[in-house]
Amino acid sequence: MVSRRKTVRPGLKLSILKAIPRPAAKTRFWKRIIEEAERSRRSRRVVNLYKLNRLTKSGDVVYVIGKVLGSGELDHPITIGGGTILTTEEFAERYPSGSGVKLIG
Repeated sequence: MVSRRKTVRPGLKLSILKAIPRPAAKTRFWKRIIEEAERSRRSRRVVNLYKLNRLTKSGDVVYVIGKVLGSGELDHPITIGGGTILTTEEFAERYPSGSGVKLIG
């Protein structure tokens, strides 16, 4: 009989916790992101570009908890955090308290 053990990779929550500074992790903004990161992969959120375009204005800062999909287009400049656009570490350095950032997902 063959053993089917899976290799467990570190989850999204652990990667977020490692990326943000300790004082920032205690704010409501980052607690909410960590709470969302604890969800299973199947129930994580996906956001299309047309939704980002509809919910934001020019110059807004957005953190997407989940994936950004390419359906639609943006007609104004925004800063997107999460995923590979702006890493969690870079985002935490720029916006440690999460002030003025919209959570979309």
